[in-house]
Amino acid sequence: MKLIPRLAALVAVAALLVGCSSSPLSPTTGPTAATAPAAGSSVSPADFAAATKLPDTVILDVRTPQEFAAGHLANAVNVDVEDAGFTSNIATLDQSKTYAVYCRSGNRSKVAMSAMAQAGFTQFYDLDGGINAWQSAGGEVVS
Repeated sequence: MKLIPRLAALVAVAALLVGCSSSPLSPTTGPTAATAPAAGSSVSPADFAAATKLPDTVILDVRTPQEFAAGHLANAVNVDVEDAGFTSNIATLDQSKTYAVYCRSGNRSKVAMSAMAQAGFTQFYDLDGGINAWQSAGGEVVS
């Protein structure tokens, strides 16, 4: 029976620590990842934020221009995956860079990564849950 009060205290301390997190997720501030995520992987908002700070990483928003204008991650480039010219638009991107891809919920970014792989890109990953998950995790959005 002594275990229950100890467990309750531990949960309370953990809740306080999580509630006191220092700053919102950002692609420009905070910790930087040691390495880029594996190609084609989906990563958590915190891991995405850390990985976007690595050199030669391009944040790629694949939502519509209207969605992009309503709010996006800082320094993001908008290339609409639903645009008929998506394949030709990504062909102009530098394949030597790493691409941190996101959309609203994570579905369109998977479509975009598939098209990027077919176009010869080898370094890309996406934000699991998209900008919705990013914002739910306290991530910064600019407009």
